[in-house]
Amino acid sequence: MSQDHSFVSPGPAGLGALAVACFGFGAVFSGKVGLGGLPLLAAWLVGGGIVQYTVAVMELKDHNMTGGNVFLFFSAFFMFGAALSVMAKYLMLSGMIGSVKPEPMVEGFCWAAGASFLTIVTPAYLKAPKPLFLIVLLLDIALWIIVGLDMGMIGAELKPVVGYLLYATGWLGVYMVGAIVNNHIFGRVVLPTFGSFVK
Repeated sequence: MSQDHSFVSPGPAGLGALAVACFGFGAVFSGKVGLGGLPLLAAWLVGGGIVQYTVAVMELKDHNMTGGNVFLFFSAFFMFGAALSVMAKYLMLSGMIGSVKPEPMVEGFCWAAGASFLTIVTPAYLKAPKPLFLIVLLLDIALWIIVGLDMGMIGAELKPVVGYLLYATGWLGVYMVGAIVNNHIFGRVVLPTFGSFVK
């Protein structure tokens, strides 16, 4: 079916925003950022949410079921929802909201839904370029570890593992940005995308 596209795909911008979130959260989980970094992370996540929402709408308009829905979900929960959560934690932990302390169990349940969403759509990415599939797979693993951490099912010693999984995801996202944009602009393979696992 032929489609007329009034815009080129904004997917690279969405992947760039994902990389920002992965690096920011990676720094938190690997212990490189303390309480004072949380409001700054929240601000960057809001920026990423604007990008990812825009990407989602445009991808859905172009009938990209998988990418459009995943970016829409990411914009809501990995960006805007996460920004509000990070700010709420900062306000609670800094004592600006009395003696109330964050209860991570609720986020464990929320992340269980988010991890389930991403895991159940992961097979669709077998038809995408291999690095894109790996991005989703690494995020699946990171999110399920976060679920275990928030629910108290696993110990804090796994936090750095989440951080490094997120760093790897971010770098794969940056690579895909470069591959998609440069291959498009030069009209040939500048950076390979390595095909897909399923044709």
